[in-house]
Amino acid sequence: MKKQKRLLQTILCLIVLVLLGYSSLNGSSPAFTDQSRQTATAVKDQKGTLSSNPNASNTGSDADIAPVSGTLQVHFIDVGQADCILIKAPSGKIMLIDAGNNEDAGTVSSYIEKQKISKLDIVVGTHPHEDHIGGLDAVIDTFKIGQVIMPGKTHTTETFKDVLNAVKNKGLKITPAETGVKLDLGDGATAVVLAPNGSDYEDLNNYSAVIRIAFGSTSFLFTGDAGEVSESEMLRNVSTYTLRSTVLKVGHHGSSDATSESFLDLVDPEYAMICVGKENDYDHPAQDTLDKLKNRGVKVFRTDLDGTIVAVSDGSEVTFHTLEITSK
Repeated sequence: MKKQKRLLQTILCLIVLVLLGYSSLNGSSPAFTDQSRQTATAVKDQKGTLSSNPNASNTGSDADIAPVSGTLQVHFIDVGQADCILIKAPSGKIMLIDAGNNEDAGTVSSYIEKQKISKLDIVVGTHPHEDHIGGLDAVIDTFKIGQVIMPGKTHTTETFKDVLNAVKNKGLKITPAETGVKLDLGDGATAVVLAPNGSDYEDLNNYSAVIRIAFGSTSFLFTGDAGEVSESEMLRNVSTYTLRSTVLKVGHHGSSDATSESFLDLVDPEYAMICVGKENDYDHPAQDTLDKLKNRGVKVFRTDLDGTIVAVSDGSEVTFHTLEITSK
């Protein structure tokens, strides 16, 4: 009787195994449900690029990216009460985000030349204010340019017209800075535009192109002058892309109309960079903004106090090097 019982159990086990194998071959294996497929996609897509997975969240990081080689350099050039950021990707490609005021054109061009750079693969004018695009026409005139990125917002100033003429004279076209546009920095680094997310802002600052660059497990968020309106729109889109970044370029020179508590909560930076002029007329950066960063234990660098600052990422950590102070 015992032998017959064991034989029956063995036959039943074989039948179950055969049925399971058949289900697996037909793509209905209970070991890999639709929910687990979504989870796998979410992990795969948490790399700072737009995700097709509607369940993606801001809790991911770039730590799951394959090991990288080389370094990513980010030069926060001291141009006083203005923005100018030079990025040297490990692939050798170069990006420039903004170019200071009109009077900074010589300083910016000279700095780029000293880096032995003859071509800028990507040039970004975050928005039409003079303290961001003032030197951009001179840069476009001086160097070989691959691509120009600007938001789809026109302006009536001579500064803006000068930039448009420089682009036209070089036979270039402007790529609109729109959410989801990916920028080619070559192998190892990914860059994507996260804002603007609207087209009808009262404040020109909210048209600012916001760009996130990821390299290995490190990342940088460049916010131009984006204020709390733009920040709130980005917060609503965190199911689509990641905001969390190792280094935050603080919006609008540290003004109180940017860098909200909720935005900082999701970006969760280790370091903050404030591009600001010494003893400027706007009292930037605002003490409220500095307090928010201090309360979170964020290490803050400022061009008015530290001069030009170079952040270097090896894909695992970011180190900072300061140059001489040249703030106006």
